[in-house]
Amino acid sequence: MVGLQLLERGPVAQHHPLGASTGYMAEHRGDWPTLVDEAMETSTFAVELAALSEGELPGLQAFLADAPALPFRYLSVHAPVKHRRMGEDELVARLASLPPWVDAIVVHPDVMDDPARYAALGSALVVENMDPRKGYGRTADELAALFGVLPEAGFCFDVAHAAAVDPSMDEAHRLLDRFCGRLRHLHVSSLDEDCGHEPLRGSDEEDWAPVLRRCRDVPWILEAPLPD
Repeated sequence: MVGLQLLERGPVAQHHPLGASTGYMAEHRGDWPTLVDEAMETSTFAVELAALSEGELPGLQAFLADAPALPFRYLSVHAPVKHRRMGEDELVARLASLPPWVDAIVVHPDVMDDPARYAALGSALVVENMDPRKGYGRTADELAALFGVLPEAGFCFDVAHAAAVDPSMDEAHRLLDRFCGRLRHLHVSSLDEDCGHEPLRGSDEEDWAPVLRRCRDVPWILEAPLPD
């Protein structure tokens, strides 16, 4: 269910299925019951539980292992991308141990030391396109090589990352041309000048409309709160 307050807003707010990432809810980081409650204020249909720092992952594992009563029909987990210390085999093993009702496990390609190890996640693995600060995973050609190693993996399309790489959005269309069959969900926000996620600007929503229309059939996950 999408909150009624969203229905008077633009096409992103009105999209169904819509959900929120807990990654922007920094004040409650690590408090998974509270993060779930806050995410439900956006939608009870879809959510992304984001363990962006490695230290958050054990707590998320424990929370999900208790089989909490969650309303979401689509549940994504974002794997750690910061403060990484554990070996890649241990990280993949922890991700593989998540409950089978986790629909997607999002991984950044630029932090994969050995992409083949992630094949153990099967079709739950979802690879996200990167912003221009990153050294890999930004374009369709770069991701094609990765998907060649991980044929079961899905695609998480971050529209703001694609726009930062190529403001004309030609690369965004190339990503969808190549990987639309793998598309599992979107990340939606605007970016600040340092490529940090911030609330979606109306100008971005308008400029990205042709790309967004190509993604109507999958959940759109907000990586920043919608503006008032």
